[in-house]
Amino acid sequence: MSRFAQVIVIAKNAHEVMEPLTRPDEGREWHQCFESIGGSWFDAWAVEFMRLNWHGLLAHLESLPWPDPYSVQVLIQDEEDDCFGLWMLYEGRLVEVSLPHTDRYLVPGHTVTGVFTRTDRPRPS
Repeated sequence: MSRFAQVIVIAKNAHEVMEPLTRPDEGREWHQCFESIGGSWFDAWAVEFMRLNWHGLLAHLESLPWPDPYSVQVLIQDEEDDCFGLWMLYEGRLVEVSLPHTDRYLVPGHTVTGVFTRTDRPRPS
């Protein structure tokens, strides 16, 4: 099934932690690799998933030994999302951060994280 999603991971001093995710690994559920999009203050990596095959990604990211877990931010935008959603580590779990004027509804078997919409966006009638 074709299903596009973009994921961006931002974290301080995390090159060593993210490096294995920049290489192919047949042991992972997903086969796409992150690419460094680096910066000077924070390090960042991005990947575009072309199929609905990245269900284990958030759990995998939770399990990594982040040098500064309080800096970890994961941005996810599925193809039907109005904007990126934001996940941050709280007590070792990636939790979606509530953003004003947004709502997420689950669509099992259709998306990994559900569809993220802007509630203040005018909808066609």
